[in-house]
Amino acid sequence: MKNILKETANQTFSTASNVVESITRAIGSTLSLPGLTARKSAGSTKPTPGSAPGIESMADLNQPPAPGTIRIRCVDYSPDRIEKTDVADLDAFLKQTRPEWIKVRWLNVDGLHPWVVNQLREHFHFHTLAAEDVLRVPQRPKLEDYDDNLFIVVRMMMVKDNRLHHEQVSLFFYQDTILTFQETEGDVWDPIRQRLEKPASRLRLQDTSYLLYALLDAVVDHCFPILEKYGDELDRLEEELIDRANPAIQRRIHQIKRELSLLRRIIWPMREVINTLQREENEDITPFAKAYMRDVYDHTIQVMDVVETYREMVGGLNDLYMSVVSNRMNEIMKVLTIMASFFIPITFVAGVYGMNFEFIPELHWKYSYAVFWAVCLSIIGGLAIFFYRRGWIGRG
Repeated sequence: MKNILKETANQTFSTASNVVESITRAIGSTLSLPGLTARKSAGSTKPTPGSAPGIESMADLNQPPAPGTIRIRCVDYSPDRIEKTDVADLDAFLKQTRPEWIKVRWLNVDGLHPWVVNQLREHFHFHTLAAEDVLRVPQRPKLEDYDDNLFIVVRMMMVKDNRLHHEQVSLFFYQDTILTFQETEGDVWDPIRQRLEKPASRLRLQDTSYLLYALLDAVVDHCFPILEKYGDELDRLEEELIDRANPAIQRRIHQIKRELSLLRRIIWPMREVINTLQREENEDITPFAKAYMRDVYDHTIQVMDVVETYREMVGGLNDLYMSVVSNRMNEIMKVLTIMASFFIPITFVAGVYGMNFEFIPELHWKYSYAVFWAVCLSIIGGLAIFFYRRGWIGRG
């Protein structure tokens, strides 16, 4: 008996544990909003409460990354020359003397690793707090002005597998150099790299501040095809809702609503960053580049307007879904009510003559059965005519 009770208790505990684990996974999945949160890169770290600021105490600070995990690309150019280099040995690359012909150097790092960030920090002398913000993602889009550089954080958005993905991009702007750090490989800057190949392009002729404008402009302008995709999908969902409303459509509507809210939370602070750049007095940002920065600021305003419009459309689609479902339910209840109205009176007649009383005169008539059906059909026909004249059946 003890063994049976013990086995039963163990099974009950195991079942309860599985239920709790399932609920925990469900709650965690809901709170993390899959497809909306930023992808956690290999080098990103979470700060421990009370830990020292900066990156000096981070793990792997003196340990180089495994080969192939971090990609570093360098683009050096001037009006009449350009060179692209994949940096395999960062330490050796930084020890090289920079050629005099280079007007602008763009160093792009795909992937985050404390050793790489620290090597670049020691060479370019950017602040340890800025280096910490590079590694500890995600950070809110912002602009910080240091003595010899600007530290800019933006978020780059892309659609992958029908989900909105975003990652942090950190930029260090110097007079003749730009450093960019991305969480993962793959970005929206390939058109800029192609423009740099053309000797007569404005990018080749201008200074570093114009390259900064081009990078930020590409990040902001990439929102437009994403919004265009949402617009087409919202139109399609509206047509599908009118034809057939199902829970899958409602889930997609809520997913788009969350993604648009995320887009708004990202663009809002980025707008302030661009506005500060085009208004701030900085001798390294030329008036020529500031004029183009104003155009980027206008684009952020346009993105915000479109996002707000689509959010209203999503709210309207959600109301439309509820209306369609409610109307469908009303139609079903209407059909069931009409069917019940037909059967209630004839059920009453059948119930009266189905009673087990001995003396019911009509039961002994020769034509009682035929009369019963005639009465039932007359009742049904009368109700059908009444419902039709009231417009409850037979009319669109």
